[in-house]
Formats: sequence, C-alpha cells, structure tokens
Amino acid sequence: MDANQNTIHQGMADHSKTVLLVDDEKHIRLSAGQTLELAGYAVVALESAEKALDLITDEWCGVLVTDINMPGIDGLELMQRAHVIDPDLPVILITGHGDISMAVSAMRNGAYDFIEKPFSTELLVDIVRRAMEKRALTIENRRLRQELEAQSAPGPRIIGNTPSVKQLRRLVHAVADTPADILVLAETGTGKDLMARYIHEHSNRRDKNFVAINCGAVPESLIESELFGHEKGAFTDAKSKRVGKFEHANGGTVFLDEIESMPFALQVKLLRVLEERTIERLGSNELIQLDIRVIAASKVDLKEQAERGEFREDLYYRLNVVRVDIPPLRERLDDIPMLFQHFSILASTQYGREVLPLNMERMHSLMTHDWPGNIRELRNLAERYVLLGESCTFDFDNRPITDSTASGKMTLPEQVERFEKILLQTELSLHGGSIKDTLNSLGLPRKTLYDKMRKYGLDKNDYKS
Repeated sequence: MDANQNTIHQGMADHSKTVLLVDDEKHIRLSAGQTLELAGYAVVALESAEKALDLITDEWCGVLVTDINMPGIDGLELMQRAHVIDPDLPVILITGHGDISMAVSAMRNGAYDFIEKPFSTELLVDIVRRAMEKRALTIENRRLRQELEAQSAPGPRIIGNTPSVKQLRRLVHAVADTPADILVLAETGTGKDLMARYIHEHSNRRDKNFVAINCGAVPESLIESELFGHEKGAFTDAKSKRVGKFEHANGGTVFLDEIESMPFALQVKLLRVLEERTIERLGSNELIQLDIRVIAASKVDLKEQAERGEFREDLYYRLNVVRVDIPPLRERLDDIPMLFQHFSILASTQYGREVLPLNMERMHSLMTHDWPGNIRELRNLAERYVLLGESCTFDFDNRPITDSTASGKMTLPEQVERFEKILLQTELSLHGGSIKDTLNSLGLPRKTLYDKMRKYGLDKNDYKS
C-alpha cells in the first residue's frame, strides 16, 4: 500500500476521489486502505504526517484520514497544519480507546469526524463517503464562485466555458497576485491586450497604472526614450525632461505588445530592467528603482526566433517565467454563441440598436467558420450585424472550412449533436436564459431540456442579458 513519491503525486493529481491515509501502524494502513479501495477510492497511505503535508493543497479534491497518536507530528498537529493550507479540508481522526475526549475536542476545533479503533469497514466507508461529498461540494462552490467573479467583474473579462478557457482562467487567477513576469503567446486577434488588462485588474496592482506600448508601432529611434524617458538636453529634440513608460508604471504593470519587434540592442536593456528592476533615463546616470510587473506578448514563437538568432535567448528565458497561451477561436467553437451574444449586447448599447436573434443558418455559419481573425473578426461581425440587422451579410459563408472539427469532417452523430447544441444555445440566447420560454419554443418537457443542457454543459445564467 505504501507508494513511492512519484506514484503518490500521480494519484493525488489524477484522481478526484483520493483518500490520504496517515497511520504509523502498517496493519492499519493495509486493512483500512484495502477497505477504501474496494469501495472505489484511490488511497495514498503514508506512515508519517511530514510526508502528508507535502501533498496537501487548497485545490486537492480528497479527504485526510489520520491517526491521532503518531511519533513526530501527531494527528492533531497534522490537522492544524492542514487547515492552515485549506481550512475546509475534511479531516477524519482515528482514535484509541483513551482518546475519545481529545477527538471530541478536535471536532470542536474543525475535525470532520472521528472513528474509534477497532472500527468496522462499513463505518469507515460511510464516514469517508460523507466527507468526500462535502469536499466535492466545497471545491465546486469555489469553482463556481471564481467563475462568477470572473464573468461578472467590471472591466476586462475572459468569456467562455470551454475546457481550454476554464483552464486559462484558473492559470491567470493562480498567478495574478504573484510578482512573476508573464509571457502571453497568441495569434493576432485573440485578445492579448485584453488578457494583459485582465491580469492587471485581478492583481494587487489594480490601483496603480497599466501602461501599454506596442513595440512594433513605435519607431526604433523613439522606443528607447518612450520606455526609459530622458533628461532635458539628452539629445537634440529633448527640450524637457520626460518620464518613460517604465517609470510611469511604477507600482503597476507594463504591457509590451509585439515584443518580437523590439530592436535587438534594446533587448539587452530590457533584460537588465527585468533582472535589476532599475532604469536610467537617457542622459542621466541616476538609477531609478522600480516596482513593476512586465507582461510581454507575441504572436510568434519566441523560442524559434531565439534559435534563429532573431531574438535574444537570455531575454526569452527571462520573460518565460509564466507562459499564458490564449487558444485561437477555431479551438473553442462552443464559446461562439456566448461571445457573439456578448459583443452584440455591447454594440447594442453603443449604437442604440436592438439586438436581433440569429437564425439557425447564420449560427451554423458562425460555428463552422475557421476564424482566421479570431475574436476580433467575431466582434466586428457582431457589431456589423447589430448595425445592419438582416441585411448584414456573413461574408465568409462561401469560404472553405479548414478546421478539423467542422461539420465536413465530423461523423453524422457528431453533426447531429453539434446542431442540437447550437439550437439550444440559440434559443437560450434568444430568450435571455429563460427555461420556460426555451422549452415552450422547442416543444420539450422540462426534464428533457435540463438533461440536454447538462449533457452539453449549458448554464441558463450565461445567457441572461
């Protein structure tokens, strides 16, 4: 039952029903572990609390079962330390005959339950089952709360519910409050600027400046002055002192878009800024201390550029502390109805026009297009549709479909499911998420509608205006 560290970490990461069993008595680990495995749980059995603490995180989906009396860190101290990591982690204590009062006291201090030796297999499985249900509910509530905050917060939003977008939100939330610099890699039109602003707005730097500069849009002769500033008289046209972008962003965030276009000579100075967090204005020898986070974005593979000698390799590795890859729209087609609705509502507010619901033919066109322009192309189309209504032409209708998930390369059952999902999304969007109006429109019983929404991962709240 005792596993090596590699097996332990794999079990902890891959299984959503994991029991961490800690007991210094081998026969308890073997018997209790076998009982729980037969009940369908993955079991990680350890003989010491020290090893257990290395595995517990606030995102772990399992429960902790631990003996009270153990050498070194005992079960009560293990529970206290585990609750520092995650106060909601269910901890089940295994007690000896003389430890009942101690266990009762521990329950008042946050233990989920206790079980007295010798215990029946039925009792152990029942307590673990209830603890696991509580844990699953806690994790799900956290996830929903994070998604709700992400979807309803003012400012930039990461919209979508496909797995890749959910993973993107989780990554961004995990690193937003850290000081780590971030490298955003994505195709043109996917929203690199929005992503950078989203990270800034969800970080502890949100009250300071967000300063963006497009390295490809500023002439090479001016970009150094733009970034670092200059003193009066530093060069011919320097009539007065200028504060550069880095200095202006002190305490906040600098966003360097199209970093691949930065002149090679300037990359050396950027590397120094990243490593030392200081700058010198042009024409000055005074070092200015900075507290900034740098988010750099590129539409090309910087590693390949570095290998070709077109980008400094040391700068690439310094920027690549945390890498955020934004998926292209063709890889998240199921988010299109929600995105189109969102952009249509924005356009409706901006232009004072009513949003007309899309018919099925047009929605099908959206879902089977390959979207070379990504989110920007979709947003432009939504604005055009709000302005022109039914007279708006979807000018890509006759383009060849290149995406591997498009209907021409799907089996018949897959095409039927895709059509059914599009239809549900369209009707939910048309009726603002109203279940009653949607089921009446589609002629479906309530249970059937709910079953199909569950099947396709649709939430009525995503379609409320």
